[in-house]
Amino acid sequence: MFAKDIGIDLGTANVLIYVKGQGIVLNEPSVVAIDSDTKKPLAVGRDAREMLGRTPGKVQAIRPMKDGVIADFELTEIMLNHFIKKINGRSFLSRPRILICCPSNITQVEKNAIKEAAERTGAKRVFLEEEPKVAAVGAGMDIAKPSGNMVIDIGGGTTDIAILSLGGIVTSASLKVAGNVFDNDIIKYIKDKYKLLIGDRTAEDIKMTIGTVFPEGKGDKTEVRGRDLVTGLPHTITLSSSETEEALRESVYLIINKVKEVLEQTPPELSADIIDKGIVVTGGGALIKGFDKLLSQELKVPVFIADSPLTCVVEGTGVLLDNIHLIDTK
Repeated sequence: MFAKDIGIDLGTANVLIYVKGQGIVLNEPSVVAIDSDTKKPLAVGRDAREMLGRTPGKVQAIRPMKDGVIADFELTEIMLNHFIKKINGRSFLSRPRILICCPSNITQVEKNAIKEAAERTGAKRVFLEEEPKVAAVGAGMDIAKPSGNMVIDIGGGTTDIAILSLGGIVTSASLKVAGNVFDNDIIKYIKDKYKLLIGDRTAEDIKMTIGTVFPEGKGDKTEVRGRDLVTGLPHTITLSSSETEEALRESVYLIINKVKEVLEQTPPELSADIIDKGIVVTGGGALIKGFDKLLSQELKVPVFIADSPLTCVVEGTGVLLDNIHLIDTK
């Protein structure tokens, strides 16, 4: 059996794996459940996510990635090992080459930690690439030409903004406001307004079903169940999509202001290209209703959501593995 080339989108919320010649073979939540007494892993991925917020005292469901970087080295290694074993990424005769995506603007120490975790799973060689570049490639943008392309990648832990030209990043910014912060905003809003306590999973479900960031969004409603902070008893409220817009507004404008900063640092020739081509939004955050409309209204530039925003990054790893010379091998 020949060695496989593997592309990994090691996200704060999900891990996606692409195998050369096979396509996307794995898409699972980046969660590990461990026994807090023995520190032994009990479940990884989807099974562990089911346990989030529902575990007995001695079982902990932990996300080993935080803000796009490794928060718990040991658990990240366990998680990667589990997933690579699951896709039969290793055999006795072969060690795969692995391409991993990381946020732009992370430190060399954080990059080394990601690289080391992958090397310890038995990789022959590990390449690191910046997420917005890979997302742009996965979204079908031709970044090799001398013209400006802009991508906003809104993931679980970080939002990466980049202007690309001639296969590289011209200006970029990364901020730790993304999907997980949106979930916390919804939790805080419901707690403050309705005195109701909800968990992370409920907040994520609200975001995905009725979440909107555009004030003129549809008046969708959903029932939300949680614990009443006053009585301590289970309680149900009805939440509307306009309330989610209110809850998310502050965080969304942090992203918009950061995008404006990046545009201000862009050379004028590239700015002209971006007005022609528009901005492409990738990542799970792109799926929140109205994001493209709001960005377009605030930036006065056309904004498009990528065809499959959740898988852009990992599909980009597939393209780069086919063109290994495009990878920055520093």
